[in-house]
Amino acid sequence: MKGGLEIAAVANGHAISAEGLVKVYRSRKSEVRALDGLDLAVDYGTVLGLLGPNGAGKTTAVRILTTLLRPDAGRASVAGLDVVRDAQALRCQIGLSGQYAAVDDNLTGRENLWLFGRLYQLPSSDARMRADDLLERFELSDAADRTVKTYSGGMRRRLDLASALIGRPRLLFLDEPTTGLDPRSRLGMWDVIRGLVREGVTLLLTTQYLEEADELADTIAVVDHGRIIARGTADELKSQVGGERIEVVVHDPGAMTRAGELLSGDHGGDVNMDQHTRRLTVPAHRGVDGLVQVVRDFDGAGIKIDDIALRRPTLDDVFLSLTGHAVERAEAEEDGTSAAAPAAAGRTT
Repeated sequence: MKGGLEIAAVANGHAISAEGLVKVYRSRKSEVRALDGLDLAVDYGTVLGLLGPNGAGKTTAVRILTTLLRPDAGRASVAGLDVVRDAQALRCQIGLSGQYAAVDDNLTGRENLWLFGRLYQLPSSDARMRADDLLERFELSDAADRTVKTYSGGMRRRLDLASALIGRPRLLFLDEPTTGLDPRSRLGMWDVIRGLVREGVTLLLTTQYLEEADELADTIAVVDHGRIIARGTADELKSQVGGERIEVVVHDPGAMTRAGELLSGDHGGDVNMDQHTRRLTVPAHRGVDGLVQVVRDFDGAGIKIDDIALRRPTLDDVFLSLTGHAVERAEAEEDGTSAAAPAAAGRTT
């Protein structure tokens, strides 16, 4: 953390803060309240995962925090700078990678990154060196001199992420950073993100992958209907939906009722039964001992088990508990914008 960011840290205490953000999208026939009093705080050098169902307001929040939208009410600051009053100065401090790669199809990968470097007012030689470094870091060196229109979706995504880092920002906003990447590339991107955090970069990321937030975020904020409805570490959020649970899949659908009676008697809790999957779930108050008892009781009753497991709640359980439905995979909010946009909006080469 250097220069202005050090001063901001002392003055503000948070890398990112928002109070009562409101954003309403209006048309002749409808009004959508995308944000409805959103409050947020992110400490320096940490990762905040912003999770929520489709249309919850995640992308709207990111676009306001990165100066691409003006809030209708409330206030927000990033690196101690007001996102409205100090928008131009703030654009020098941040990087943004939106949901969709916003790169020029008719330029090569190297030319795209050089251009973004110039938009961040890097000298031409420095922009070229930085582009080469990022092309290697994102495994794009072999395709560096090909036009982007020949890139696969995953390659375009990696190039867009590289563009977000061209100016070495200390605060980085990643809106669904691994969308379009295969599992191997996603794991590689996680390593890149962890490396950025080790270097002191502050990150706010939205993601459609619950395991991604579990892996990367120090703190998770769950958004629904434009407000933060829960906040904490992954473990803290999981604890809100209870402890461990036993899940049993019986072989015979006709044995579901008897199996439920046995589970209720063993564990004294409500049994959740899914007839379609033949799955029964009950709180595991006695841990592994309870699991062993279920096996014995079912064997004694002649109930065949296809599968049985002791598991902890997942973030999907948290979503279901807090919002009433599981997380959806597609994002219905407005399009994201790439890292070059904040720099280009308020600066010239």
